[in-house]
Amino acid sequence: MNIRDRIIEVFQNEIEKPILDIDLAKYLEIDPGQYKVIFELLAKMAEEGLLIATKKKKYGTPAMFGMVLGKIEVTQRGFGFVMIDGSASAGKKHDGTQSSDVFIPASEMGGAMNKDRVLCKVTKGLDGEKRREGTIVKVVERANTQIVGVFQKNKSFGFVIADDKKINQDVFIPFSSTMGAESGDKVVVKIVKWPEGDKKAEGKVVEVLGNKGAPGVDILSVIYKFGLPDEFPNKVEDAAAQISPEVLDEDMIGRRDLRDARIVTIDGPDAKDLDDAVSVVKLSNGNYLLSVHIADVTHYVKEGSVLDKEAFERGTSVYLVNKVVPMLPRKLSNGICSLNPKVNRLTLSIDMEIDEKGQVVAHDIYESVIKTTERMVYDDVSDIVEGKRLDELQHYEYLFDFFKMMEDLQKILKKRRDLRGAIDFNFPEAKIKCDDDGRAIDVVKEDRRIANRIIEEFMLIANETIAEHYFWMEMPFVYRIHELPNEEKIENFNKFLANFGYMIKMKDGEVHPKAIQLLLSKVDGTREEHIINKLMLRSLKQAKYSPLNEGHFGLAAKYYCHFTSPIRRYPDLQIHRIIKESLNGKITEKRIERLKAIVEAASLQSSERERLSEQAERDADDMKKAEYMLSHVGETYDGVVSSVTSFGFFVELDNTVEGLVRVANLLDDYYFYDEALMQLIGERTKKSFRIGDLVKVIVRRVDVDLREIDFECLEILEPKASSKQVEISVEA
Repeated sequence: MNIRDRIIEVFQNEIEKPILDIDLAKYLEIDPGQYKVIFELLAKMAEEGLLIATKKKKYGTPAMFGMVLGKIEVTQRGFGFVMIDGSASAGKKHDGTQSSDVFIPASEMGGAMNKDRVLCKVTKGLDGEKRREGTIVKVVERANTQIVGVFQKNKSFGFVIADDKKINQDVFIPFSSTMGAESGDKVVVKIVKWPEGDKKAEGKVVEVLGNKGAPGVDILSVIYKFGLPDEFPNKVEDAAAQISPEVLDEDMIGRRDLRDARIVTIDGPDAKDLDDAVSVVKLSNGNYLLSVHIADVTHYVKEGSVLDKEAFERGTSVYLVNKVVPMLPRKLSNGICSLNPKVNRLTLSIDMEIDEKGQVVAHDIYESVIKTTERMVYDDVSDIVEGKRLDELQHYEYLFDFFKMMEDLQKILKKRRDLRGAIDFNFPEAKIKCDDDGRAIDVVKEDRRIANRIIEEFMLIANETIAEHYFWMEMPFVYRIHELPNEEKIENFNKFLANFGYMIKMKDGEVHPKAIQLLLSKVDGTREEHIINKLMLRSLKQAKYSPLNEGHFGLAAKYYCHFTSPIRRYPDLQIHRIIKESLNGKITEKRIERLKAIVEAASLQSSERERLSEQAERDADDMKKAEYMLSHVGETYDGVVSSVTSFGFFVELDNTVEGLVRVANLLDDYYFYDEALMQLIGERTKKSFRIGDLVKVIVRRVDVDLREIDFECLEILEPKASSKQVEISVEA
């Protein structure tokens, strides 16, 4: 244990009140010659907010001074909440229990901005019974070193209104720092002075993205808003440029040559980064041999290279409606690494012999070289399997039986997962169609067809088999884990389910995934299906990457990893490296120790980057959906009430667009919110709005900047039917 961790441990478990720096040094039995080093470390820990220092050089934890350390989440209305750090030194009570989050009034923000790490003095609720309230005493770490927003010009200065509405203060821009920006331009601003007292933050324009209405500027704004790295550094592009665009003869030495095998890719029509290909044959014993071939990215992206470091920092490719922010330069992601049709490509392959019960009875992992037979798209394969458009797709006739065999295997694998209790969320994805200028012209619902399900099942079984193989080899690895759901969240979800007559039974505070699977099967095909799917997903924990194999709750899998997308996900790339080193006998004891640190860092970084990319993708989708609905103001739609709050209810249209009916606009009565029933109820008429009601709405207002769509409810077309409560229980 290093001295920093020892200091935290001492304050957590051994010292109950502030102590002089020299007394702490003596308590730690530090050599007097090292006192200066310890005093400097204590001062640094105080700067970081881990400790509090008095003028007399007494040190203690924030909790000893009635303070907490955490990240502040600011609302659009100006107040915020400090989300307390998990460490004991930064906010747990001395009895070891976790303190609640702390409410911060707008007047007590102390110059803090959204996502800043702050020290907060708790002023109310110290007894733990009331809502805790506080004031910000120190900003420990700034989160917003730059912001994106709309520039407004005055005679002698300018100011920027942030796109992120949680940053609700304008940023002052001196005239000398505008970079020639004009009113209405979207700009990137670097903060040079932070807000203090009544003074606003001050910044300088570092990039003018263009007028906010110009084509492509909106997506570019999202990229900068979330700090996504749009362009690759020159040294990274140069490294990619040095790689041959074709597979060299020497690259194929020692690999299994599968260039004459029947192998296809199946992807969306717009996909350019094709990282998986598949093949299926029926064996003489009746089993299937499924081969999954994944792009061998690590052949080109070596550990510690500039390409590898850049991929690690990015963590994942980000898909923003009509633009991709790739993890790797396009020369690799769309070129030599992509399994493009009818050309030589290096791959890492796994063959799996699968019996009639879906069990993998044997498997083989190896390096290979392939040449795909065809580049297929989901809809074409689905049509072939379903017997549609066969005349139009006649040039693929030699593959018809091939795809039917894939369908047969998919059904076997799906049945196996269903039997063990895997949760299959039936989420129709929204496809946002844009014109040549990038403006949203349609939002349609894309269903998962049979070809999508084939590839999904094939990738799932490959990921499981790889994870189990390397778990039993006791190799450092990056697993994809999904922890058991929180008991409180399931209880809250049950309150929501009561509206539909269902309840998930828990045993000893835990729920079995099969119970959730049974629930989803019962609501399959109902109009509330999508709503229940969505709320259920929110009630579960988020999956993440981990060096420890802790299982995957949602998949009901003991072993799982991400192996199949190394072009666009760093964990896949990292475990490819481990697999190849293992295959080639390069794993030594020294290497294992090094890999332990590598997989831990990759797990943490990749999980964080995945969360950020999800936020950016959701923000871009919401923006484009609002942009699309802007041209439909005044039009009427049928929709389903998806959630009810004290300020109104949300209605989801068939195309997945969601809008708000504000309670202030329900003029036929005074409506109050019944939290227990999750309903808005008219005081006089007793008319109610409930989740699952089918309603007719008219689009009244759209604000693209705020990602807000306002509906007015015209009538309830069909109230949600009442039903007798059904208890769903499964023994683990």
